[in-house]
Amino acid sequence: MQCQTVLPGTECTFWSKKGCIFEGSSCQNVIEACEGCERIVDGSIGPVCSVAPAPLAKWGQGLCNFATHQKVEIKTDDVKVNPLKASKKAAAGKR
Repeated sequence: MQCQTVLPGTECTFWSKKGCIFEGSSCQNVIEACEGCERIVDGSIGPVCSVAPAPLAKWGQGLCNFATHQKVEIKTDDVKVNPLKASKKAAAGKR
């Protein structure tokens, strides 16, 4: 259904026939860690996240999974290759 309070006219999963069912009956304002994210929109209560109604909870466990301004670095360990298997694969490709 569409939000009627904070972001009128936008689709919201927390809006029902009884109103906003999110705790506190409203979305919460963005926090400092959200600054620079592309998902921030201006609502009737100020800047809010267009995807997560509680930004503090999203950042509580570390990096927010909706953050567009920060990237996760994936660490890859050096893969150990068995030389015998590598030589067999190389020989099979030469035929």
